[in-house]
Amino acid sequence: MSHWLIYRTFWELTVSGIVLGLIYSLVALGYTMVYGVLRLINFAHSEIFMVGTFGALITLTRVLGIPLYEKGDYPYRSGLGLILTLLACLVGAVIFSGTGAVVLERVAYRPLRGAGDKYGAYALAFVTGVIVSLLFSTDMSVIIAVSLVVAAPLSVLYLRIFRRGRQAPRLAFLISAIGASTAIAEAVAIWGPDERLVYKLPRTLEKKVLFNFLGADVRIDYIIVAVGAVLMMVSLLLFVNKTRLGRGIRAVAQDVETSRILGVNVDVIILVTFLLGGAMAGGAAMMFTLVYDQTRFNIGFLLGVKSFTAAVLGGIGNIKGALLGGVVLGLAENYGSAVFGGQWKDVIAFGALLTVLMFRPTGILGEALGKARA
Repeated sequence: MSHWLIYRTFWELTVSGIVLGLIYSLVALGYTMVYGVLRLINFAHSEIFMVGTFGALITLTRVLGIPLYEKGDYPYRSGLGLILTLLACLVGAVIFSGTGAVVLERVAYRPLRGAGDKYGAYALAFVTGVIVSLLFSTDMSVIIAVSLVVAAPLSVLYLRIFRRGRQAPRLAFLISAIGASTAIAEAVAIWGPDERLVYKLPRTLEKKVLFNFLGADVRIDYIIVAVGAVLMMVSLLLFVNKTRLGRGIRAVAQDVETSRILGVNVDVIILVTFLLGGAMAGGAAMMFTLVYDQTRFNIGFLLGVKSFTAAVLGGIGNIKGALLGGVVLGLAENYGSAVFGGQWKDVIAFGALLTVLMFRPTGILGEALGKARA
């Protein structure tokens, strides 16, 4: 291999690694935000990302009426039409992921925290009914009917179990999150027209090469991902550091009980934290579909694990650490797969995490969310 080819390949791997790393970073922010406030790992966050990819898919196909990808027929957009299509796709993904995150907090977390939330108990009972109904039918009318019948007695039981002031052990949160993750993924798989189908999204953006950087081709979708990810992260930092709700998030992250005594509505703060994490996952979902043009019911699992790795790598509970950890992980994957082969990229990613944690157990930056400053 010539020196020029090695040089060019290095920069191509760098550019694509940064793009992949930024997607990891946005998803990692959800893990970071929830851990910073609750000191719990939201293992269902990967499915919130997956829901966002389907939000983008539904926006493109059902709202905008663009047919699914077939036989190389690309419904390209340009100019204002392209901008509006991308914005609609982003809004759809964020709405789906944000709503999913809020429902997840109300159903899988709030009842276990002993918040005495009757609506959360009702929602949890209904979701349980949906899961039971899926064992018998995939017809929507049957699912709704069975869910309502099952939810009626269960809501009374859940209200008694999850009464105010009775917090479940920490292991219960882990079990609840894993159960919610599995339920979300399987529900999406069952409701799809083909249970295990890989959906090829309509490619509305022609992936042109805008310019050449040190021998690496920089495509327009790479630029959109880079600019969009940075804008979302800067917006989150400004929100956390400059707004009243952001100060509440930092206060709860430092001391929950003191914040409650000082008049902070802890339940609202936790809900907003989940919503922000879901919005970041929605942005990542839109960018993922823009670059890779596909989604699947279990697409969130491995990407979620790697995003969690990125959060730990940069310093979980640290917003800036999520950005750094994601980029480092994306670069490590690309460089490692080029040297050792693509089959080793996952091993290399987790090996990089172990190496960093051996010398810095709190991650590269290791700063808690409650201590974050602008």
